[in-house]
Amino acid sequence: MQSLFPLFLIAGAAVGVEIALTRFFAVASWSEYGYWVISIAMTGFAVSGVVMVLGREAFLRHARWLLPGLPVAMLAVGGAGWIGATLNGFNPLELQNPATAEGQLVNIALYYAALFPFFFLAGLAVSLNFVVHAGEVGRVYGYDLLGAGTGAVLALVLMFVLHPFALVPAMLPLLAVAAMISGGTRWRIAALVVLAGTEAAVLGFAAPRVNEFKPIYAPLNVPESRVVAEVLSPRGVYRLLDNFTERLDVDVSNNAGTMGVPAPPRSFGLYRDGSRIAALPMGAPEAGHAPAALDAAPYALIDGPRVLVLGGAGGFRAAEALQLGAAHVTVIEPEPLLRQALTQGLGPVQPLAADARVTVSAAHPLTATGRYDLVDVAGDFLGADEQNRNVYTAEALAGFLARLEPGGMISVPVGIRELPVYAVRVLSTAREALRIAGVAEPAQHVAVIRSAWNLRVLIAREPFDAARVERLSAFAAERSFDLSYAPGLPTEGREVWNDLPPVSLESNTVEQGGDAQDAVAREAALVLAGTPPEDAFDRSPVTADRPWLSPLVRLPSLGAALARIEILPQQEIGLLVNVAVLAQAIILALVVSLLPLLARGALRVPLPVLGRALVYFPALGLGFLLIEIAFIEHAALLLGDRTSGFALVLTTMLVFSGIGAMWAGRVAAHGRALRIAVLVSVGCALLALFGVRGAVLAALDWPWAVRAALLVVALAPISLALGFPFPLGLDRFQKEGAGLLPWAWALNGAFSVVATPLANLLGHGAGLSWLLAAAIVCYLGAGIAWPKERP
Repeated sequence: MQSLFPLFLIAGAAVGVEIALTRFFAVASWSEYGYWVISIAMTGFAVSGVVMVLGREAFLRHARWLLPGLPVAMLAVGGAGWIGATLNGFNPLELQNPATAEGQLVNIALYYAALFPFFFLAGLAVSLNFVVHAGEVGRVYGYDLLGAGTGAVLALVLMFVLHPFALVPAMLPLLAVAAMISGGTRWRIAALVVLAGTEAAVLGFAAPRVNEFKPIYAPLNVPESRVVAEVLSPRGVYRLLDNFTERLDVDVSNNAGTMGVPAPPRSFGLYRDGSRIAALPMGAPEAGHAPAALDAAPYALIDGPRVLVLGGAGGFRAAEALQLGAAHVTVIEPEPLLRQALTQGLGPVQPLAADARVTVSAAHPLTATGRYDLVDVAGDFLGADEQNRNVYTAEALAGFLARLEPGGMISVPVGIRELPVYAVRVLSTAREALRIAGVAEPAQHVAVIRSAWNLRVLIAREPFDAARVERLSAFAAERSFDLSYAPGLPTEGREVWNDLPPVSLESNTVEQGGDAQDAVAREAALVLAGTPPEDAFDRSPVTADRPWLSPLVRLPSLGAALARIEILPQQEIGLLVNVAVLAQAIILALVVSLLPLLARGALRVPLPVLGRALVYFPALGLGFLLIEIAFIEHAALLLGDRTSGFALVLTTMLVFSGIGAMWAGRVAAHGRALRIAVLVSVGCALLALFGVRGAVLAALDWPWAVRAALLVVALAPISLALGFPFPLGLDRFQKEGAGLLPWAWALNGAFSVVATPLANLLGHGAGLSWLLAAAIVCYLGAGIAWPKERP
């Protein structure tokens, strides 16, 4: 029996390089463009299946030298593609400028040209193994999945010791080993020579860099800037900078000088993947600036509060709360490195000094216990970690309301410098949280105070009375902040200190000129009354099932968004990239699906069988990815990190699906095995649909290793079942015609390309539950499409 270990290595290298390239885009550019990598990879796999359909006999004749030759070719084009990707001058900011967009579209095409050949050859190698070993498709598919899972684990481990710019070259030697195992002495020599030449070329010509539009670029390159600490991990590349530009980034009144309040202090700047996530103190945290800060607003309404602070801001937030009169401060910092800085220090940053008035809690924000007068979300909390968005859901805010003492409130920050409508969506979420808490008139429990750049939504347990509104008005007036909304406050005729004109995609201009405007004040009363304006922006509440504040652009308004792309902030670009990738994927899927009409001679199967195959294999490609992406999102919350959640879900599902595929190759009653696998898959998906959220919340405070083990145990049954349908289908359909085997591989790959952007759009637009519901429909459809056994 011929060894399939080279296939194992090829699959591992392909997935490892795919993950490494997503990390490259996250560090060098924006993580949103990592969707391209997934699209390019799956497109390569799908096209390779089409080519195998058309040239199956020729590939079989030359399989002896192709099996070792393909990994050698992958090694060469992988190195060349990496060099091309690093030399690409892509700038997403220019893509948003109509005058410069054309050149950036060319750069996008060059990314595809550089990276597509590697994944095309990887798909060709896998599909060739299916054709050569057509009698043992379960075993082949098992080695493919197990190798892919191992590649994901290897990439994750390497992230602890290698910079993301070194990950792709580190994965390429796997291909040389695959060629050396597949071929004889000449191929072993060739593999070593190509490996040495490729790595030398990468060392000499590859130029990965952080692009100049990343926030870290300018401070990193000012005179005498120093990197005083660096940490590599799957979460990202952390760099702690010391230079004259770094200060505590807090919104302080322009009147601070007349109030006798000092400016915010100098600090270190902590960056992850080139984006600033926190300021860390250079000594004991200073907080003299706190009385002039926008964040001080709730402290003006509550005397001596017991405060739950979400996001420690490197220790500054606790110091500010104490400066503002807090009696006790409990700090929850979910970002691991920031929590380490608080408790153990980081480089030159000292841990938070012991203080009986301050407690650093190990609890997750969603499972916080105790009673508080104020729940204060730090201004940089949302940007410090992607998973912090779960605190901005209606369910989370309702939970915090339940922890408040009489007279207590929640203070939620949101940036408005790019789109004021982000604040409006937070208001909508606050209304839903109050409704969940049983409040009959939410509008009486909310106040909104802002500067020109940031805004605080204050959500009170009891209605705001006239005395509190008066105190808040006085606080705002002394600091030239604007009180955009409070119960009983007139919406017209008030002086606006900080101009905030509304932004609309329907208009080609921003309303400016004349009196200063307050775009949030215009909408606050309508949103809190449950009658938000209807336009291109989504103002629906952020929920546990849709835990994203952005994107805001509604899908029917994509045309307007493209016409005004220059005004959209970074967080809205992911939507447009998703739609572009989905459009490309649909075209590819149509081409692959319609192939039988053009190549009936290559397939030689009846039309009814083609029809069943056109349902069965696309359903598997869509269903598997929809389940995987849904579980990745839930795992990211469970583990507190998207990268770890992605890697562990991917690895677990691939490994156990690989075991399932090998098991499928040994069963005799294929139809019965398929029905059982579909029933188990659908049953597990239904359990997840109704129970996964509660299970995740119950486990959030368990040790990380226990949570990871729980995830593996939970995923194992459904993953094992998901490994059966594809090899069973390959084996069954190829009995109708040998050409169906590579075409089925192409169909599965093409619809997997569709699944990734479709899942993101469906999850953001409708909710994570819809991903599992759609996957259930896909697997039931596959079960129905299973061809009847021949008599």
